[in-house]
Amino acid sequence: LKNIRNVHNGLVARTKILALLEKQGFNASKIAQESALSYGVVMHHLRLLKNEGTVARKGSGRYVWLATGLGQKRLG
Repeated sequence: LKNIRNVHNGLVARTKILALLEKQGFNASKIAQESALSYGVVMHHLRLLKNEGTVARKGSGRYVWLATGLGQKRLG
């Protein structure tokens, strides 16, 4: 049972993140603030979403995260 991840919490977190990014881009701190998720959780899920092509980051330093066409398609 130790190997079972809490998939539901991950889905909730990613849904909150994608819902925010559907309308405009945000940096990770703003996503954390708006979604009531911790910065660490937000970064973890942003990396996962980036690896699957659902979000992309733009800029340098404080990146702005944006939903890709694939990310917006998943919400629809």
